[in-house]
Amino acid sequence: MADTLLVIEDEDLLANELARHYRDSGWEVVHAADLGAAKRLLKEKSLDPLVVLSDMNLPDGNALDILEWARNHTIGGEWILLTAYGTIPDSVRALRLGAFEFLEKPCPVERLDLVVAGATRSARAQRRLHDQTAAHNRRYSPEAFVGSSSATSELRRMMHKLSSVPLTAIIITGETGTGKGLAARILHYSGVRAAAPMVEINCAALPAELLESELFGHEGGAFTGAKGRHRGLLEQANGGTIFLDEITELAPGLQAKLLKAIEDRRLRRVGGEREIEVDVQVLAASNRNLPNHVADGSFRADLYHRLSVFVLDVPPLRSRMDDLDALVPLFVDEFNVVADKCVRDIPDPAWNTLRGYHWPGNVRELRNAIERCVLLSDGERFPVEWLQLGQPTGAEGGPTTMSVDSGSLQLPVDGSLSLDDMEKMIIEKALDRTHGNVSSAARILGTTRQTLRYRIEKHHIEISD
Repeated sequence: MADTLLVIEDEDLLANELARHYRDSGWEVVHAADLGAAKRLLKEKSLDPLVVLSDMNLPDGNALDILEWARNHTIGGEWILLTAYGTIPDSVRALRLGAFEFLEKPCPVERLDLVVAGATRSARAQRRLHDQTAAHNRRYSPEAFVGSSSATSELRRMMHKLSSVPLTAIIITGETGTGKGLAARILHYSGVRAAAPMVEINCAALPAELLESELFGHEGGAFTGAKGRHRGLLEQANGGTIFLDEITELAPGLQAKLLKAIEDRRLRRVGGEREIEVDVQVLAASNRNLPNHVADGSFRADLYHRLSVFVLDVPPLRSRMDDLDALVPLFVDEFNVVADKCVRDIPDPAWNTLRGYHWPGNVRELRNAIERCVLLSDGERFPVEWLQLGQPTGAEGGPTTMSVDSGSLQLPVDGSLSLDDMEKMIIEKALDRTHGNVSSAARILGTTRQTLRYRIEKHHIEISD
């Protein structure tokens, strides 16, 4: 389908010549003799031109007026303005409104062709960016958080509300695997900054010395290996959103530097001498109890209070089991496509197993289990034998498959327990043997007290005195 070129010109001879020339070049040319006709085409006929070629002075007004109207109504396309007697104020206004070029008449056709070609490339790039943004917006609407439970419905309602206001910072809490990353993308792509970039980083994935450079950037020669200038992630997210996953892994020095950048809306690259203005929305996520980290001094209280403009909690799967009815068929369909399978029948024993499990790994664990079953299936029936989820939930809400005596812990290795379940049981046994003494338990397990503390919080283990 040919791209559309809108020609706004009151001189019939020139308009016909331009139309003939650009139709021969493969354009679909639409002509309007004045501003009123052009506005009717754009508004009532929903014309979406890639490029607009317009005379500046028309019988019913100045072309800059309709350009301003088009921009206010988010009508895209690049505008090229032609005038026989341009003025400096008109030139300034044209540039302010985003006109691509301002040319004097008569303009040689070779020069005009070059300008139209440049405007075409620019307009196509803008259209691709707009289409990509629109696709992300559709993919990451609050409805992308699937589920029919009351907890999920309330979460969607809250995300709708948060995405409609320009909050500068939000903390997203929840256990591992609940969907904190999905919630962050929904808040960005359905929010007021959706057209700007979203940059994501896992703070636990990089050592502190590299994390500072990644976040704030560096100048060439700032440290060994810094061969050139690097724009940090905060700078790359300017105007948009930065998502800091596992925010508690930030070192104290980086916490202070991040707080200053958020407060002042300025940052300085590593090794840099000047400050750079940045305007970002900060989404910070953690599966750990941030107030507890503030209380023990491992996380700055001032940074926590700056980030916690709103705290959004993503509930665990075990508290929204009604969501299984929507999530399981969704994942089955996804992996049917990926693996070219045709699983359609989910028998009652499979549903009973899924609904009776504790899901310590939350939605991530569910998705992995469905992937395994679909990929190993032989027909239309969902193979319940490949779920390998262990025993149903016990009286206290946890898996019951465990055998313990006074000095040892026996764990099954038949796939009925996840690695996280095993780790939790081992830690609980060690703490039981040391009567809740974390330092002694760490020595028994051959690890540090700090590492064991992290694992205790990760698995939500309560220490009895």
